[in-house]
Amino acid sequence: MATTELYTKGACVWVPDPEAVWVSAQLLREYRPGDQQILIQHADGTETEYPVMPPSSLPPLGNPDILEGENDLTALTFLHEPAVLHNLRVRFLDYSSIYTYCGIVLVALNPYEQLPIYGEEVIDAYSGQDMADMEPHIFSVAEDAYRTMIREEKNQSIIISGESGSGKTVSAKFTMRYFAVVGGATQQTSVEEKVLASNPIMEAIGNAKTTRNDNSSRFGKYIEIGFGHKGDIIGANMRTYLLEKSRVVFQAAEERNYHIFYQLCASKDLPEFRSLKLDSAENFRYTNQGRNLHIPDTDDAVELERTRNAFTILGVQPDQQMEIFHVMAAILHLGNVNIQASGRGGERSYVDAHDRSLAIFAKLLGVEGAQMAQWLCHRRLAVGGEMLVKPMTGQQAIEARDALGKHMYEQLFTWTVQRLNSSLRAHRQQPKSYIGVLDIYGFETFHRNSFEQFCINYANEKLQQQFNRHVFQLEQEEYLREQLPWNRIEFSDNQPCIALIEGQLGLLDLLDEECKMPKGSDENWAQKLYDQHLNHSAHFRKPRMSNNAFIVLHFADMVQYECDGFLDKNRDTAFEEPINILRASQSELVAELFQKEPAGEVLPNSSLPNGSLRSGKRAHREHKLTVGFQVGVFTSYSCLSVQFRQSLQLLMETLNSTTPHYVRCIKPNDLKQPFLFDPKRAVQQLRACGVLETIRISAAGYPSRWTYEEFFTRYRVLLHGSLSTDDLRRSCQRTLSDLIPDPEQYCFGKTKVFFRAGQVAVLEKLRGDKLHAAGVLIQSWVRGWLQRKQYQKLRWAALIVQRYTRGTLARRLAWSLRYTRAALIIQKTYRMLAVRQLYLTIREAAIKIQSFIRGTQARRIYRQMLVEQAVVFLQARVRGWLARCRFRHIRGAVVYLQCCVRRWAARKELRQLRAEARSVEKYRELNKGMEVKLMQLQLRADQQARESASLRETLKAEREAYSTELEQLRSSLQKLQTQLRENVIAAPLITEKKEEERRRAEERHAQEILHLKQEIEAIRDKRDALEKEKDDLAIRLQEQEKSRQETHQQTVDEADASVRAELEEERRRYQSLLREFTRLEQRYDNLRDMSMFSNNERSRGHRRTDSSVSLEALSPVSTPFSSSPIFPSPEEVRRVSVTSPTDRRPWSSEQPMDVLMENVGVAKDTAEKMKGEDLKHAYDAVRVANKFLETQLLSQRAQWEEEISALRMKPHEARDRGDTAGDAEIKDLAEQVAVRDQECSRLRRELKELKHTVTLRRILSYAGLCLAMVESQDPSPAPEKNQMLTGLLECRKKDENKLIKNLITDVRVEVGLSLPSGLAARVLFLCIRQVDCSGDQTRVKGLCVASVGGIKNGLKKHGNDLDMTAMWLKNAYLLKDLLQQHSPRKDMKGSEELVPLVTDVQESVRALSDLCIQAYQQLLSISESRLQPIIVPAMLESETISGLSGSSVKMSSGRKRAASDPRAPAEGASMSAVLRELGALHTALSRQDLPSGLLEQAFHQLIYLLAATTLNSLLLRKDMCCWNRGLQIRYNVSLLEEWLRSRSLQTGGAVTALEPLIQVAQLLQMGKKTEADGQAMVKTCNALTNQQIVKILSLYTPQSDTEERVTLNFIRIVQGLLKVRSEGQPPQLLRDVRRVFPVTFPYQKPAPVSAAQLKIPESLKISFLRRI
Repeated sequence: MATTELYTKGACVWVPDPEAVWVSAQLLREYRPGDQQILIQHADGTETEYPVMPPSSLPPLGNPDILEGENDLTALTFLHEPAVLHNLRVRFLDYSSIYTYCGIVLVALNPYEQLPIYGEEVIDAYSGQDMADMEPHIFSVAEDAYRTMIREEKNQSIIISGESGSGKTVSAKFTMRYFAVVGGATQQTSVEEKVLASNPIMEAIGNAKTTRNDNSSRFGKYIEIGFGHKGDIIGANMRTYLLEKSRVVFQAAEERNYHIFYQLCASKDLPEFRSLKLDSAENFRYTNQGRNLHIPDTDDAVELERTRNAFTILGVQPDQQMEIFHVMAAILHLGNVNIQASGRGGERSYVDAHDRSLAIFAKLLGVEGAQMAQWLCHRRLAVGGEMLVKPMTGQQAIEARDALGKHMYEQLFTWTVQRLNSSLRAHRQQPKSYIGVLDIYGFETFHRNSFEQFCINYANEKLQQQFNRHVFQLEQEEYLREQLPWNRIEFSDNQPCIALIEGQLGLLDLLDEECKMPKGSDENWAQKLYDQHLNHSAHFRKPRMSNNAFIVLHFADMVQYECDGFLDKNRDTAFEEPINILRASQSELVAELFQKEPAGEVLPNSSLPNGSLRSGKRAHREHKLTVGFQVGVFTSYSCLSVQFRQSLQLLMETLNSTTPHYVRCIKPNDLKQPFLFDPKRAVQQLRACGVLETIRISAAGYPSRWTYEEFFTRYRVLLHGSLSTDDLRRSCQRTLSDLIPDPEQYCFGKTKVFFRAGQVAVLEKLRGDKLHAAGVLIQSWVRGWLQRKQYQKLRWAALIVQRYTRGTLARRLAWSLRYTRAALIIQKTYRMLAVRQLYLTIREAAIKIQSFIRGTQARRIYRQMLVEQAVVFLQARVRGWLARCRFRHIRGAVVYLQCCVRRWAARKELRQLRAEARSVEKYRELNKGMEVKLMQLQLRADQQARESASLRETLKAEREAYSTELEQLRSSLQKLQTQLRENVIAAPLITEKKEEERRRAEERHAQEILHLKQEIEAIRDKRDALEKEKDDLAIRLQEQEKSRQETHQQTVDEADASVRAELEEERRRYQSLLREFTRLEQRYDNLRDMSMFSNNERSRGHRRTDSSVSLEALSPVSTPFSSSPIFPSPEEVRRVSVTSPTDRRPWSSEQPMDVLMENVGVAKDTAEKMKGEDLKHAYDAVRVANKFLETQLLSQRAQWEEEISALRMKPHEARDRGDTAGDAEIKDLAEQVAVRDQECSRLRRELKELKHTVTLRRILSYAGLCLAMVESQDPSPAPEKNQMLTGLLECRKKDENKLIKNLITDVRVEVGLSLPSGLAARVLFLCIRQVDCSGDQTRVKGLCVASVGGIKNGLKKHGNDLDMTAMWLKNAYLLKDLLQQHSPRKDMKGSEELVPLVTDVQESVRALSDLCIQAYQQLLSISESRLQPIIVPAMLESETISGLSGSSVKMSSGRKRAASDPRAPAEGASMSAVLRELGALHTALSRQDLPSGLLEQAFHQLIYLLAATTLNSLLLRKDMCCWNRGLQIRYNVSLLEEWLRSRSLQTGGAVTALEPLIQVAQLLQMGKKTEADGQAMVKTCNALTNQQIVKILSLYTPQSDTEERVTLNFIRIVQGLLKVRSEGQPPQLLRDVRRVFPVTFPYQKPAPVSAAQLKIPESLKISFLRRI
């Protein structure tokens, strides 16, 4: 109990509760010594008085909140039962963590659902890691045991215990699976698979459904997994303990018999099982008693198939399996044998001779049915030297029948275990060390406890004693290592209870003694117990209400045992006569199960115990294989308790000789509900399994342990005086006595300071008080300073306010004076304006009246003037007309008179002219000189005519212009005159009536215009609405079109992505198959070397074979497929077994191999051409394996083609069902899919040209043909064009092997690195080209094959050298491109200067392509092997930012578990080391001038491995999930990004692979309080899965007092936000570090190669080549 000073106000305490066991409460007032009660407040707010007399009854104190959910219970400040229970509940319910450390014990709670925490990526994350650094896990315990075994070369054991249904069997399976993956077997028999295959068999025959568990193990087992010198599994061995045989013949309600019986009944309709005559399980007595025949979510028929497959893997032949099933079925039929009572009082019994069940039983076992019916109802007695036959009653016969059934099942169980051990045994070498996995029953207490519970609890007493002593020993070793004064720690040793059971005259001795009595009974045995132990042993009691029971006070609980049936179960009798009948069975298995003991051993009576049916020699031999009560080592009579005690003693000796590791499985509830925690059941099991005892032992010593550096960093504020960081121990010793006066409460070790329980809490309180006082002092100074600053601010503000106030008042006075003056002016002006406005109004009214009067008068005068004017106008017109008439009359008369006078004068003149014309002379005189004048005039007239014409034209133009202008002026004048006349005419016609009509017309027109405007407005509104609707429809149509296009594009993108993903998957599978082939080829080489070594051993004087020809004939030649199939995974390929599971050698020439070759259709003639028997049979085995692979590939390819055709039919079906709009869309989609399909076909054709499978069958076949020189081809004449080629290298045929050896195989590293890039490939190509010109195609192919083989050998020789591997990668890559460039199948259009090869070298191109992939994978494997050990230390543990991790220390005990020795960190594990390894790879690739795309792919793979490994480790390490570690990770990632960008590698996906780490760093540094923080977190962390985000939040651990733990409410908020994006995400926690990205080698057109350009150094020693 902690010191009383810690019971202050507000402290958290734990008080007992009848329902929750312990509940949390808070102190409302401080406890003072002498108080009899304390006031506490519960979580629901109720206040109670808690009695605390005496002071030792103070309630336990609660741990700080920062330790809530701690992954190690021993790290808690206060170690007690409520703290343990609360921590387990928080981790189980709030964090979904089922594993928790408790010192050296792993506590595992059964979640009752499948969790994604057992994948291979989790195994990889735990492999090689320290147990103390990782989150608790069953893999962590297995890794600790494995590494301890490797490091210390000492045997280990993992002890898994718990109640039925707590998960023991599952934990044991996962442990063995971890060993199988980490220590994979090197033999072809795959021992690790056999170890895992033993689980389904043992579950079928040893597990059953109970009320507490659907798959409860009804026996204990101890599996020893043997490891070789390299840490690989080479064998295993199993021991079993205390099989519950009574379940074979009896099951309680809601329980079942063993699973195997129900599996057989469920598979009764299979053809091979019809001979068993099985029926439904409801019709068998041995399976229908529990009345619950089915297990939810379990198919018994499927489980039987798994069991049969496991038998096959373990080498049990099908006929032997059927014999086992015959015995199982016979047991079922035996239970249905009807035994009837007869005679007086039922003293006899008999079995009907026609009993169907008995007949089937006899037929299945090959025995006589009549004899079995006889001896089932009778027994033989020896009386006075004579043998008498005595009939048995009906009840006795039924008991004898059930005893026979139990005995048969027991013997079959024992035989099965022996058979498994025979298959799992290491045949070639003895294991160097082993790890034992003990899956044993936990402490059991039921309403009625019998002999089985007594043995189980006795075994748990022994295991608990061993556990307590081991924990005590570890504590002692820790104290001795730290050189502490040793004081014995008192712990509850259960030796008195064990002595009560197994001591002299103990319970077992008295039971054996009573069993030997002729008339011994359970009542007599109970009475002996009372007489011997009652009132003599503190652990033995007698029930008050019973005289046939006893009570034993075990370490876990008090258990009452009923004595009924103890003697019968201890005797475990089976009568000899039915067993003798079974010994004579025609079945070999049945006869072997019941074989007779050797002569000379006399049976004491006819009632045989279980262990006396075998000879002592055989029993001793079998005892080494399967240790249990079933097998005894004594030939004399021994009871079941004696056998169990001996096997238990042997188990304890085995465990004591190993280093134990403990796993305690806890059943959280009895309802089998997932993540439901029942505190009562949990506490009961914690007490029973010894977890609380571990806590108590730890608390009894010094549970809190700090290194001096951690203590100094944490409690430096409490240390006084001069502090020296150089000698921390002395500084701590000098000042710690002042802090803790009692020197018994602490102790100084060599490297640590140790504290008693609760003392760390005292130091925390002192530290908190000191920090609180310092905080108060700082606050006082800060508050004073703040108040002074506040006063100065207020004073300055007051002065400013006063100044502004005074100014405001002055301005306000000035404004008032101005406002008064302005008001007067406004009033004066307003009054003046009002009077003036009145005057103007009156004046305007007068003027208006005057204007109306004057207007009226003027209009009147105007109308009068108009009338007068009209009269004058009429008068003038009339007068004018009269005057004109008179004028016309006078003018006519005058004109007539003038005409008459002129006519008279004209007639007179005419007469004169006629007379003159009659005279000629006159005429001549007149015409004299007229001719000349006429000519002159004619000329002048012509000139004048011309001038006149021009003038006339000019005049005409001017006239036209003038006339046009005149017409315009006239029209304008006319318009003006018309307007004037209209005005003049209209003016006198206007009247008042017309004015009124005009006004009405205007009003009517105005109304019509207004109405029309309204209609126009309505029409306009309607038009706007229609336009708006049209726009909406257009927008909607555009949106629909856009969404349709997006959907269409998305569909096309998805189809494209699926095709590309399918292509990537095909590429990845192919390269995985290539890696597997490389491994098989290496195995074949090893086998060949071994066979050659054996031949050399047999012939000592044999001449040594030249290394240049050792591998030439066996170089690989690839075999192309017609199309690219889907290759099986390497795991599937590895599981194809081609050797017999028996003990014969894999290369022995036995008939099964020939039969297997005939079954798979492999020819036998090719291998006959090879020399050497071992090589021949190895070749046959590999050919069979390749045939299996070929069959699988073809079947998978057919399935793939069916799926593709089905996918192609889906668009057509959807098109038939869709409407018109949908048809067009589907048509477009179909066209896009067709385009993508064409593109996919093109890519597949390219893939077909680049990648093809390489099989060993074609390799060896071709090599055999080459060796035998069977195949010969006539050299085809080379084209005439080839004869003219120059610049080649000629290599004679006898020098080809020397060329390969000097140029490739035997090149030294320094010579190879000094060569120009690709020199070897260019030399080989020129040689191949020259041979091709000579026309020898066979030699061309042979040289290509030899080149491929030589490069392969070079890769194998330099398997760990980056530079040499990169060099051979470059040469293989360049040689492939050169051959592909000059291939005769390649299109040579546009390349007239290239002359194609005559020989078809496509097979060599494919072989080189595969070789490039192999070299690339080897290159990455070298880099990964160098990076793997330093990734986690560099990315997570190294302190790149100096002083970041040491700035704060978490308040914890700082204690490492004693069972986990801390490993030394990797030397030089920093970011500089990681960048140095990456730089080495980059330098090696860049030196060989490899394409940048290949570099990007390589670094994408490595960066993904780095990021995945770092993230996986972070998700499993609680100490790394903190703020400062996030800052460290971000800095390290920035270094990687900068390195990648500096080398232009950021575009190949390498930077994208770092995105999860960047988001993890952001997640660790983001706020984690509000919902807004959660939304930002979900938005930011899109590269992390939901499980990863929640896991990091739950693991987030504050490293200082300034940080806060993430609340459960915030985690639930984030989980709710993550549900939105949970669709389509894989439910994975860890990333797959084994993921391999497929590599592609782009074709690069090589530059022309000529021998004149090559500079071949003399160091290559290939001067025998001749330049042509």
